[in-house]
Amino acid sequence: MISLRKCLAVSVFVILIFAVKVNLFAQRDDGYITIVLSLDGFRWDYPQKTATPTLHQIAKEGVKAESLIPCFPTKTFPNHYTLATGLYPAHHGLVNNSFYDPVSGEAYAMIEKKVRFNPGFYWGEPIWVTAQKQGLITASFYWVGSDVAIQNMYPNYWKDYDGSISLAQRIDTIVKWLEMPKAQRPRLIMAYYHEPDGVGHTYGPDDMHTLSMVHELDSLTGILYRRIQALPNADSINLIVLSDHGMGSISSEQNIVLQDIVPDTWNVRMEGGNPMYNIYADTSVLDSLYKRLKSEPHLQVWKTAEVPAQLNYSGTLRIGNLVVVADSAWSITRFRPKKTFSGGSHGYDPQNKDMHAIFYAVGPAFKQGYIHPSFLNIHIYPLLAHLLGIIPQPTDGDLKQVVDMLKPVK
Repeated sequence: MISLRKCLAVSVFVILIFAVKVNLFAQRDDGYITIVLSLDGFRWDYPQKTATPTLHQIAKEGVKAESLIPCFPTKTFPNHYTLATGLYPAHHGLVNNSFYDPVSGEAYAMIEKKVRFNPGFYWGEPIWVTAQKQGLITASFYWVGSDVAIQNMYPNYWKDYDGSISLAQRIDTIVKWLEMPKAQRPRLIMAYYHEPDGVGHTYGPDDMHTLSMVHELDSLTGILYRRIQALPNADSINLIVLSDHGMGSISSEQNIVLQDIVPDTWNVRMEGGNPMYNIYADTSVLDSLYKRLKSEPHLQVWKTAEVPAQLNYSGTLRIGNLVVVADSAWSITRFRPKKTFSGGSHGYDPQNKDMHAIFYAVGPAFKQGYIHPSFLNIHIYPLLAHLLGIIPQPTDGDLKQVVDMLKPVK
């Protein structure tokens, strides 16, 4: 029979271990508020191409990363959900902006509401669910997955997506959330804006239209920052400004047409979009299709088992049995374009630095004037858990990779 003394000793040991685990992730539990603002398609070096005084100020008063490295494919939905879960796309289920799930027989597309709202497509646990399970109030303005009943939960405050709502209007709502009484006030706010991705696609990353939008976004971010600083609880608010991916230049002069490679009579399904596709091919044509694609210059093609390990893109049938991605600055279109085109795109290998994103942060938890080396965006989830003082789910991310940007715990 185990003695009472031994039982007490074991209980004390368990309590100590739990306390150590909590301390590793919880910097404090007395009220930090964390705001995450995502600017879709904001390339890491845009602040070098045009004036961004707000981001310069945030870097001076807080921290910035040399760049934030997205996951493959460097697309919007996969990377926003990675930011929320700390998981690679192959592990959280959103393997592209559109894909096919052979298990359920359903296709996912970010523009199709019927399937986009299906929780079965979303694996992992987003940070707002983790936070709410541990008693925190959360809010989201258009973050990917926040309008879906993941684990039968939504953020406490959330919005149906409406791209016509300006960033200025979103800022008004964020500030109203911050002004709520403490009992109703969210401790985590995640907000999304669809620019400069839109203009980047239309004009390319170096065009004046794109750089003008970058400057405008910086100005609007400055409005948010100043309004936060004017709040009575400003000294408890951390602000993070980041993006999901960058943008690379493209033109029709460097374009691969899949229609010229894949016969219409073959049973081949293609999902995704320029410059990266998931291909679901019948086994009767798989090897022939692979050889044809493999012989095409400026195109990388892999069978599922061949995908390079550094892309962390395997382990689910949603990926398909072939993955194709164009070389940097090259495009892939399913059909021959009816007219010439130019502009920008993303989805390339993350080793292409044009795909890298931004990370800036300021607030009581962050050091001042610190520049962190480039890091993977899988580490954002454990960072947010740490700032919120909650215990994270196991993920692909690691707090130790970003802890140097934080002030030491007193």
